[in-house]
Amino acid sequence: MDLNPNPASAPLPVPFSIPPSVPGLETLMDSAWPAAEREVSGGWVLRASSGVTQRANSVWPRDPGADPHLLLAGVRAARLWYRTRRLPLIFQVFDGPRSAALNTVLDGEGFTRQSETLVLVRGSGISEPGAEPGADSGDLDPAVEISDEPSAEWLDLWWSVDGRGGAAELAVARGILQGCPAVYALVRDGGGVPAAVARLALPHTASGGPGRGGLYCMATRPEVRRRGYGGRIVRALLREGDARGVAGYWLLVMASNAGARDLYAAAGFRESCRYLYRQERPKRHLTGC
Repeated sequence: MDLNPNPASAPLPVPFSIPPSVPGLETLMDSAWPAAEREVSGGWVLRASSGVTQRANSVWPRDPGADPHLLLAGVRAARLWYRTRRLPLIFQVFDGPRSAALNTVLDGEGFTRQSETLVLVRGSGISEPGAEPGADSGDLDPAVEISDEPSAEWLDLWWSVDGRGGAAELAVARGILQGCPAVYALVRDGGGVPAAVARLALPHTASGGPGRGGLYCMATRPEVRRRGYGGRIVRALLREGDARGVAGYWLLVMASNAGARDLYAAAGFRESCRYLYRQERPKRHLTGC
């Protein structure tokens, strides 16, 4: 990811309004990053994708519940489901009072807390009334390549930055990407080599058309960071989404990544909610004689 765009580049657009929360945002996020295998168990959604990414291999407690006995029984059932797939038991738990009972049970079971993630949202539109004239004309950046499928170059760059594993894991990741309609952006450096990529997921609404779009897979080659490529990718995808009638946007960023948070704040994104992953600690087995 390019965390420090070139100051000489055009400022990122600012939305007309920022909704404090987006109804159905958790559902949109689940649709934007669909697991290869999923099973609904009560109010929980169990997801597995051969261990490729935490999101696609974790329990989404869509309705966390409040009864400690039922919650503990659910944890035990989920543990068995993941064990048969040789995967650790991980929960994606959103912050808020409705998750309090589940967190208490997970605390008692010794689950870790890790990877706190902010969900940022933004409205649509290029700029707000009163913004600096000429700050962003809304014209497309001809140097940013937009496509409806991830090219081999797009996949190679993204996987080289964010991937974990080899060809088999990349094949699983590609299936996740293509499980939801999306737009893919790629920008090249002065030598024509891919410099940065990103994805705008466009999950369908109940009416069948695009509602909100999610920015994913922001990745910049390490040796060309801080040259404005990340900002250009963001602008291009926001413009493309607006052209397709997207009503607003969300993205995910690690709470610890201050540089990325500053970049997205400049683009008009504001925090809507946050979540973290709760993972079961591996059991230690006694060894020796």
